Parts: sequence; C-alpha cells; structure tokens
Amino acid sequence: MSSTPSTTPSSTSSGWAAGGTMFAGVVMVVTGIFGIIEGIVAIANDEVYQRIGAYTFKFDLTAWGWIHLVVGILVVAAGAAILKGWEAGRYAGIALTSLYVILHFMWLPYQPLWSIIAIGLGVFVIWALCTDVSRTAKH
Repeated sequence: MSSTPSTTPSSTSSGWAAGGTMFAGVVMVVTGIFGIIEGIVAIANDEVYQRIGAYTFKFDLTAWGWIHLVVGILVVAAGAAILKGWEAGRYAGIALTSLYVILHFMWLPYQPLWSIIAIGLGVFVIWALCTDVSRTAKH
C-alpha cells in the first residue's frame, strides 16, 4: 500500500455523493414511512387500491399490504442507520432499496404515478450509496 492519495473521485463528485448519501438516508426514512402507510391501508381495506388493467403479478392486496409494511419498516431502519453513519446501513440500504425498486415495479398497476416516482428515487438512493467513497475511506 502506498501513501499517495487516491485520484479516483474528484472532490466535487465525492461532495455530491456525500450530500447524496445524507439525502438518501432521509429519502429512505420518508419512503419507508410511506410504505408502512401503504401496507396498513392495503391490509385494512382491500378496496382502496384498484388494479389498472391485467398484470402478471396478481397478489392479493392483503399480501401486498404485508409486503409493503415489512419492507417499509426495514427501509426506515436502514435509512436511520445511514443517517447515523453506520457502514452496515449503507449495505443494507443498497440491498433494501434494490428490493424496494423491484417491488414498486410490480406495484405499478395499483399506483402508477407513485411507483414511477419511487423507482426514480430508489435509483438515486442506490447511486448515492454506491458512489460515496469518502465515507468508506474513513472507516
């Protein structure tokens, strides 16, 4: 190992990534809370969400409710860990946000607009958590 500084990220890009990581943690907490609310609503009342058209992923809305509830709780926990600066939170955040994006793709027929927004936010969160090398260099 040499003591020369790494030239991979520029200070501008790592600054964006560090700020993006903080934003990613906040987005994960907020979207996780939305997921919890979606889950509770789907469990409590199957008639709130109506499927638009035929779709391959035809789960019962109660099953979707439990999926959103559990994933929402896990996403909130990972987002809180990221905000605390825990390295394990970043890895959990990448994995859970990937799952979150896939689930919202499958959830498209029930909430098309929110699912598209959630997928876009999820892609940003994954990018921010993967590119912030300034935090990994400290630990």
